[in-house]
Amino acid sequence: MKNECPIGLFDSGIGGTSIWKEVHALLPNENTIYLADSINAPYGLKSKEEIIALSIKNTEFLLNQNCKMIIVACNTATTNAIKELRAKYHDIPFIGIEPAIKPAALQSQTQTIGILATKGTLNSDLFHKSVANHPEVNIIEQIGHGLVQLIENGDMDSPEMEELLKSYLTPMIEKNIDYLVLGCSHYPYLIPQIKKIIPSHIKIIDSGEAVAKQTKKILELHNLLNNSNEKSSQIFYTNSEPEVLEKILNYSEKVVFKNF
Repeated sequence: MKNECPIGLFDSGIGGTSIWKEVHALLPNENTIYLADSINAPYGLKSKEEIIALSIKNTEFLLNQNCKMIIVACNTATTNAIKELRAKYHDIPFIGIEPAIKPAALQSQTQTIGILATKGTLNSDLFHKSVANHPEVNIIEQIGHGLVQLIENGDMDSPEMEELLKSYLTPMIEKNIDYLVLGCSHYPYLIPQIKKIIPSHIKIIDSGEAVAKQTKKILELHNLLNNSNEKSSQIFYTNSEPEVLEKILNYSEKVVFKNF
């Protein structure tokens, strides 16, 4: 049964698990396969051609696992490669994630929002088009140099992380942002640290909940929702050490970790 086939998700590492958690919370019946390409993280420093090639490789892996849908749980891969993926694999639905500029821009009172993202996302055509749709808003862009590597190493609470975040966020605070958009699926794991730095009136937006809702909508549209009463399976593949992935998931139900 196609409905019982898994949803595939991939990211340049563990960050996309922030998206997986939202999807699984909304759609607990769905089987999922998550691919963490940590050995190639971060994608944000790679060329567009490299990002497309890695995204195709990840998609092929997930399609070989009989996935019925692919979630590109990586802002950099979405903004650089989803157009090519949809053209190449037109028989399967793709869900992408990109910085949530629109809700921040529409709700901002100061007309100034901050975006913390990777170089690959901020340099992409898709990102520039999103920015161009909101000329009335002052958008402060900041590349999160080094953040993904620290998260992948499990160093989220390190002094180095705190120092980097302060250096990135302080200029945004000084420019009177009232919304901070997290433009990388790794960054939601830094929300506790970010909240210690920014004033309480600044709202943080990430894409996880919106992606989960869109996933449900597309599954319904294609009649692909899993209505089985069987307990769903959650499989995580990584090409790096699984310890950080297991720790960050901190998941009580049984999940399976595999190397690829």
